[in-house]
Amino acid sequence: MSTATLIIDLDAICANWRALDGQTACETAAVIKADAYGLGVAKVGPALAAAGARQFFVAVAEEGVILRRALGPGPTINVFSGHMAGDADMIREGNLTPMINSVDQLLAHVESLPGHAFGLQLDTGMNRLGMEPSEWAALRDIALAQRPTLIMSHLACADDPSHPMNAAQLKNFADMTEGVEVPRSLAATGGILLAPDYHFDMTRPGVGLYGGLPFLDATPVVSLDVPVIQIRDVAPGESVGYANAFVARNPTRVATVSAGYADGLIRAMGAKATMTHEGRKLPVIGRVSMDLITVDITALKGTPEHLQLLGLHQSVDTVAGFAGTIGYEILTSLGARYDRVYLTA
Repeated sequence: MSTATLIIDLDAICANWRALDGQTACETAAVIKADAYGLGVAKVGPALAAAGARQFFVAVAEEGVILRRALGPGPTINVFSGHMAGDADMIREGNLTPMINSVDQLLAHVESLPGHAFGLQLDTGMNRLGMEPSEWAALRDIALAQRPTLIMSHLACADDPSHPMNAAQLKNFADMTEGVEVPRSLAATGGILLAPDYHFDMTRPGVGLYGGLPFLDATPVVSLDVPVIQIRDVAPGESVGYANAFVARNPTRVATVSAGYADGLIRAMGAKATMTHEGRKLPVIGRVSMDLITVDITALKGTPEHLQLLGLHQSVDTVAGFAGTIGYEILTSLGARYDRVYLTA
């Protein structure tokens, strides 16, 4: 096989959900937007539902429809983008719950789907989605009269526990929702780890389910084994790859492996990256190209059939660091050419 093998451990995802759920005294939802962070919503969704998740969050209504097909009736599917133009049929047929972000969205929802469930999203300082305090103050009584199922906001700096923005947003959220008798949600993965004050009635872990920071105790979820296509000996002074980006100073044994930026392995990670073989780190040399990566395997005695990029020895955040990005981008970029293998007991 010439394509890389992406192993996705569904039991590990469920273990991470249970672990985060165990840190709170409230309901724990699951965020599985962007095709379950690139790992396959049709597999991840039912696994989490079987583990006990009854509330799910997606980014847009189209994702919600796909998830509903995978889950069937029962679990609640909330849509962060709210009720966008043209969403009414999908919201109705998928029995989705939009998180309303503005007066215009609320009017559109109530007029097109009277009596259909919805939630409310408030802007507590992130300035991304949700009603601002002045808008909420003017609309609050009208919105609450329509009986929303949830009121939520989102933390901007939860991955930095010492950041003053966390306390500021917590106060804003508490002030904006004082006296309401509607379930509230503020914390995603980072917020869960901050303190119980941030938990309210529901938490919404996302990246922590998939083994990403800031959940340091997460069980690893993915491994990526890339087949070696060819091995060659490169003499001192010879170059490897595009633009002569690597020039050998010593005799070098080079393995060319079958993956590249077309598979979501970001070109920017380049020569900062390493791959591993039986736990030994091996430097990537030259440029990451569309379909191929070259690796210095001089330190190995044998001839490997595969090298590993993601796994026990290199997390998604380690690999993200090679490219100066975050684990979210690595996960959601993992390409369609991989042979995906799902593990479950």
